[in-house]
Amino acid sequence: MDYFVHDSSYVDDNCEIGEGTKIWHFSHIQSGSRIGKKCVFGQNVNVGNNVKIGDFCKIQNNVSIYEGVELQDYVFCGPSMVFTNVLDPRCMYPQQGSEFYVKTLVKVGASIGANATIVCGITLGKHSFIAAGAVVTKDVPDYALVTGIPAKISGWFSESGNRLEFDENGYAFCKKSNKKYRINNGRVSEV
Repeated sequence: MDYFVHDSSYVDDNCEIGEGTKIWHFSHIQSGSRIGKKCVFGQNVNVGNNVKIGDFCKIQNNVSIYEGVELQDYVFCGPSMVFTNVLDPRCMYPQQGSEFYVKTLVKVGASIGANATIVCGITLGKHSFIAAGAVVTKDVPDYALVTGIPAKISGWFSESGNRLEFDENGYAFCKKSNKKYRINNGRVSEV
């Protein structure tokens, strides 16, 4: 075994876990999950059946990643943030099984703040930033900062996490990563 699992945690059969990944206290990785290399799972993390998680992800304490959610590489999930996988849950009319789950995709480098809620059926763009406590109900573009309930775009961040300030021609430069960005029709791209 080339990954670490704390004695208090459980990894079900039929899971793939990448080299150097660490699974800390009271966590549960369910059957069929595929986890990349060098990920870190904090205390009390639940990874549902058949979930796919990329490389270098960090999942903080008290996060559940339900079936139907996919995380690409370098995704950060802050403490107690919430994913959902059913749009209209009713105990009287149970919707159990993958045919009922609405898919959510979190693209490379996205960061989700503490206590944010991600309603299923959306895509969080690459290097997007979801503020703490935000409730995300629709797709988030690449590099966007979204805040509030419901979440709305309130700024833009570079790949390295610096706030982007665009000039009169729609260009911004990130000194940390030495990358240039352009905003056009409400979308940001690397130049």
